[in-house]
Amino acid sequence: MPSTVEQLSPSRVKITIEVPFSELKPSLDKAYAEVAKQVNIPGFRRGKVPPAVIDQRVGRGVVLQEAINAALPEFYGQAIQEHKVTPLAQPEVEVTKLEDRELVEFTAEVDVRPEFDLPDFSAITAEVDAVEVTDEQVTEQLDALRQRFGSLNPVERAAADDDVLTINLAATKDGEALADATADDLQYKVGSGGMLDGLDEAVTGLSAGESATFTSELVGGPNKGEQVDVEVTVTKVSEQELPEADDDFAQMASEFDTIEELTEQMKVRLADMARVEQANGARDAVLEQAIAALDIEVPAGIRENELNARRQQITQQLAQAGLTLEQYLADTEEAESEDAFWADVEKRSSDAIKAQMVLDKYADEHEIGVDQNDLTQHILQIAQQSQQSPDEVAKHMVEHDHVTEYMTEIRRSKALVAIVTAATVKDSNGDIVDLTRPADSQDDEPEAEEVTGEVTEADDTPVETDEQA
Repeated sequence: MPSTVEQLSPSRVKITIEVPFSELKPSLDKAYAEVAKQVNIPGFRRGKVPPAVIDQRVGRGVVLQEAINAALPEFYGQAIQEHKVTPLAQPEVEVTKLEDRELVEFTAEVDVRPEFDLPDFSAITAEVDAVEVTDEQVTEQLDALRQRFGSLNPVERAAADDDVLTINLAATKDGEALADATADDLQYKVGSGGMLDGLDEAVTGLSAGESATFTSELVGGPNKGEQVDVEVTVTKVSEQELPEADDDFAQMASEFDTIEELTEQMKVRLADMARVEQANGARDAVLEQAIAALDIEVPAGIRENELNARRQQITQQLAQAGLTLEQYLADTEEAESEDAFWADVEKRSSDAIKAQMVLDKYADEHEIGVDQNDLTQHILQIAQQSQQSPDEVAKHMVEHDHVTEYMTEIRRSKALVAIVTAATVKDSNGDIVDLTRPADSQDDEPEAEEVTGEVTEADDTPVETDEQA
């Protein structure tokens, strides 16, 4: 099966493949057999119609088309292996010559991974934030645990910070009641600031049965973004009573006997979480430097598809959050303008593709493989993150043909571990970072024994909706 490759650009090739009919014969025989099962010709049993009769009654062209379509993927696969090209997308195939009983010629144009040399990863030095656990962080964790075991006690006094109120809200615009902006028996913690601008100021100092009116902008519903008058009525004031942070509390809320042991373990867990973030930062920093050192052409079609996917994802996230891009940028100050924002998204899209190319090439050159244990661990990780059973994840993987996708993810993760391990990573204090996980850390937190994660996830431009903030 002769084949040639024409380099159309650094990232696109045209493969021309000639297939003698002798190599097409198995596909032709199978095509004749399939057609014989489908046609009903008097004098012949179904499935026993001779090829000559099929040519006469159905047409040889029909059989040739089915045989060629079935055989092309195999011949294409052989050609890309022979010429050692790495396709990045589905090929555009065209049959350019058909000489019946002699040969078939077809071409396949496809975007491929361009040729480039990997950088010396041992020469890369990246910096990440130092791991630091403050007393304030520990106190915050401890207070959150105390709140889980706290109680609400109704009080006969005016509302103050941290009180939990039961309130009714009724909004009007130009004196007309807004049914979609009316709600009763809502629970609200004074000072949380998570409902309506001006609500904290309005309820502070109110006792049960008292009301106040304030002006605010609605954040949802048909009148979203409009200034309305809101009447808030407090129906109950409750004081949150938290248990004392002592040994008795430690024994009630944990497996520890003393509050000192509990807080020490909180420090360990916070440090582990910080190390995971540090490892993720190391991954991003090393890949960023590796990509910056390379001049890789990203195929236009691949880049456009990736950019469109990200645009769609961001647009959907904004819609779900009830925001326009203009509002999001005003709230976050992430970019000076919408054009600058989308330009950054485009750069991140291109960098993500380059990162995948780097990881795939490293995996190829170092012959990184994936075994059954790797796949099992990946399934367990997905199950934990998605709160599904491993069996459900495995079933979904098989039913939706995700095996190849998962194998690629695992292979890239292994390559990423090797690359980051080869580089030098220092923290903001100038100390060399050990990215391994302490042996005595807890199993409940994400593991940091290896720097793992998917490049496309890491390089996304996240939109901080309520779910992602």
